[in-house]
Amino acid sequence: MINEAPTNLWLMIIALAISAYLLKMFGLVVLGSRQLPKVFDRCLGLVPAALLSALVLKDTFSVGQSLVVDARVAGFLVAVIAAWRRAPLIVVVVLAAGATALLRAI
Repeated sequence: MINEAPTNLWLMIIALAISAYLLKMFGLVVLGSRQLPKVFDRCLGLVPAALLSALVLKDTFSVGQSLVVDARVAGFLVAVIAAWRRAPLIVVVVLAAGATALLRAI
């Protein structure tokens, strides 16, 4: 059974890669050279930021199925304040990691 897991894993990775490629190709074939309406174009531009924000919030406030408030919340708040003050991305990341590490060390 242990030897079967990597084979199944690689088959799943290949299947997901093919399906993602086909899904993208389907959009190109269906749309062709036509343009999306401006409303859809603006909304699609906001999807990556919304998805990243949702993933960050989920990973900050949960462990498994439980709601958790720990040192990660302080790092998140420091990152929000630094981003609001328009700090460069690397500064935001370093400040957030530093605040989280500092609270975990205390």
